Amino acid sequence: MTTGPTTAPDPDPADAAEERLRRWRLVLGGDAADGTGHALSGQDSAMDGALTALYGKGDRPQSGRDRAAGLGASAPSVARWLGDIRTYFPSSVVQVMQRDAIDRLGLSALLLEPEMLAAVEADVHLVGTLLSLNKVMPETTKETARAVVRRVVEDLEKRLATRTRATLTGALDRSARVARPRHHDIDWNRTIAANLKHYLPEYGTVVPERLVGYGRAARSVKKEVVLCIDQSGSMAASVVHASVFGAVLASMRSISTRLVVFDTAVVDLTDQLDDPVDVLFGTQLGGGTDINRALAYCQSQITRPAETVVVLISDLYEGGIREEMLKRVAAMKASGVQFVALLALSDEGAPAYDREHAAALAALGAPAFACTPDLFPEVMAAAIEKRPIPVPDTE
Repeated sequence: MTTGPTTAPDPDPADAAEERLRRWRLVLGGDAADGTGHALSGQDSAMDGALTALYGKGDRPQSGRDRAAGLGASAPSVARWLGDIRTYFPSSVVQVMQRDAIDRLGLSALLLEPEMLAAVEADVHLVGTLLSLNKVMPETTKETARAVVRRVVEDLEKRLATRTRATLTGALDRSARVARPRHHDIDWNRTIAANLKHYLPEYGTVVPERLVGYGRAARSVKKEVVLCIDQSGSMAASVVHASVFGAVLASMRSISTRLVVFDTAVVDLTDQLDDPVDVLFGTQLGGGTDINRALAYCQSQITRPAETVVVLISDLYEGGIREEMLKRVAAMKASGVQFVALLALSDEGAPAYDREHAAALAALGAPAFACTPDLFPEVMAAAIEKRPIPVPDTE
């Protein structure tokens, strides 16, 4: 006896409808007017309670049974809530909910307690919040805070370091071509391409009249990079990523890296680049902005302009002298400096920024754009090789 192929039974329409009601009930929050008439139980009820504790039920008065009234700013209840959301939601959702809790419920002060820090899901945004609290953080909390920050930094380094080093090493080799290379430094692909007109068909070969090669970048410092980072509060994620990239660049012997952070004052953190956590705790998120003063300092540190890349990471809201800022950029470019302006160095896209200043920089040949961490190595490689910067399409 033969049997035909089996097929999965069609889903019960009643079950599908029930699942839709369940999902809508979780989305709408259970207000009497949500129209679902669906009651939650078990884990669904616990998930709903965790969401209600943060997002509440609109503007209507809360009843005594609403968990929204129980979160408040109580450390024990927040700690329990943090445990709940890590149980019921994936890590990416937990990070968003933590961020919303800090913004909506004013829970920043609770992060000054070591027990709270140990319970949170660490990410770039949490690091930014901790750095903004650095000055008021008690000594008993700082060790825990540094451990949280280090965990995030190490994860970023694992993600970014290998590709950054590989991309920039290739760019450095290509940028250091010499007219009379040694045999092991000959770039054969480019040599053949440059001498195709000397092809001898009777011998089936190319006679290389001109050799194209490059000196190996690892032997000495070939390029100098200055990272000039705006540490105003809106740039927190960019500060974190830039500090990690600064440490990666500083680990490459062929690149001399300087890291400068600024608000209305300028601080050179180059001597701390061997540990990006030290760099981050040396920043001071918040305050005003004086881009002109920061660029003046960076300009004073440049000794080999033709071999220097300056990366300004800022939303361009200038509190200093606008005309002087633009003159400094123009002067650096005229001297041979490769100048790159990044509105952000993060995965979040372009922040609010000064469009007039961005347009003025673009007119000087320094387009300002938001850059993701994954694109940053390509941007730096293009600057090192003095080729057009790969500006992402923002449309």
